[in-house]
Amino acid sequence: MRQFWLCFLPLFVAVDAIGVLPIYMGLTEDLEPPEKHRIVVQSVITASLVALGFLAAGKVILDFLGVTVADFLIAGGTLLFLLSLNDLLSVEKKRRRADAASLGAVPLGVPLIVGPAVLSTIFVLVSEHGILPTVTATVANIAIGGAVFWFSNPINRLLGKAGSRTVSKLAALLLAAIAVRMVRRGFMMVLSGG
Repeated sequence: MRQFWLCFLPLFVAVDAIGVLPIYMGLTEDLEPPEKHRIVVQSVITASLVALGFLAAGKVILDFLGVTVADFLIAGGTLLFLLSLNDLLSVEKKRRRADAASLGAVPLGVPLIVGPAVLSTIFVLVSEHGILPTVTATVANIAIGGAVFWFSNPINRLLGKAGSRTVSKLAALLLAAIAVRMVRRGFMMVLSGG
């Protein structure tokens, strides 16, 4: 159970469902509830397939390319740090225009629910904690993201714009700390010859 929580928390921060909520609401504001629900289901399915596909094939692809765990820790940590820094310094996450038919797949499923932050995190978590805790934590976090979108109206009323922004900034700060830890561990592995 401890391994699950060690995987769950970094992924919860990386998914940042509350931070993505305003984007979802902006993209779907003119749609009817049945269409919104279809988009939520599409986003959860897409995000799950991409994340689990990366879990299944990511290591093989990186091995083929000659990328070590230390390399990925440094690159992934640097990327996560830049993404979190962008989120911390930006006033509001950018809204993207998309076709309603594919809105759940792109941009909601990928890259908003499962983007570089999540993919980098799951790769590192598999090497640290194993496949089962990582898969269950990944699926749980994607499901939470879907639930946040599904219940977007009451959540938005509860948090308000300021509350949503505060949660998002806190998540970005935690993600920055996780990113620094990843880079530090990567350099330690390189220095120790691992």
